[in-house]
Amino acid sequence: MRQLILAIQFLTRLPTPQIKNFTKQELSSTAPWFPIVGIIVGLFVTSLVTLGTYVDVWLGALLGLITWVWITGALHLDGLADLSDALGAAHRDPQRFLQVMRDPHVGSFGVIALLMLLMSKLILLQLIITHHLLNWCLLPLICAWSRLGAIAWSAWLPSLSSGSAEVFAWQIRKPMIVVNTLILFVISALFSPALLVSPLILFIWWCFLRYRLGGMTGDCLGAGIEITETILLLTTLCMPIVFKPWTLT
Repeated sequence: MRQLILAIQFLTRLPTPQIKNFTKQELSSTAPWFPIVGIIVGLFVTSLVTLGTYVDVWLGALLGLITWVWITGALHLDGLADLSDALGAAHRDPQRFLQVMRDPHVGSFGVIALLMLLMSKLILLQLIITHHLLNWCLLPLICAWSRLGAIAWSAWLPSLSSGSAEVFAWQIRKPMIVVNTLILFVISALFSPALLVSPLILFIWWCFLRYRLGGMTGDCLGAGIEITETILLLTTLCMPIVFKPWTLT
């Protein structure tokens, strides 16, 4: 339970018993709990979406998005902004890339990326609700898949910095990632088949980080979580449309 509490404390704003005396090694050992934290985040978002939908679908989508941002403390959004600024300003210079990534200020590339992603999530949530595609498993599974991705990217990519991403990569066991992937795959097949493309999306982001940047940082992982969540929302919406012509009526 101590590791789970540390994982919740690190990844969310949810109130937990405060654990202040812990080592970097102990913090890195919380990585296997990241998908569980994702499920918890998804359940909170789903609850607020459902509550708001009793009034209007747009209110449900808005409450869901606000909850999504608040509960994570905008941690991953900050990573998306930093990565976007670095990609826009680095001009393929690795040193310049890391320098911009460490800059606490948000530039125009970061602002544009944040606006586009938040608008995308809001509209996709509204459309998913409107088309009756939302169930209690969908958002928890989306959040779990994206955080499993963060673990996998840490395990199979070299670190470009000495930040939190490198710390978590210390004690990640690759067989554990494979087992968690199989578990999420089976649950997705049963309750949200559109999410079966999740391993492919995680692999594509790995390819981007590997061949475009040469590794990962904590900001890259956070950006990957946000982008994965948004793509999975889009997949959930589009998959029934894609396969509808082949279904028997």
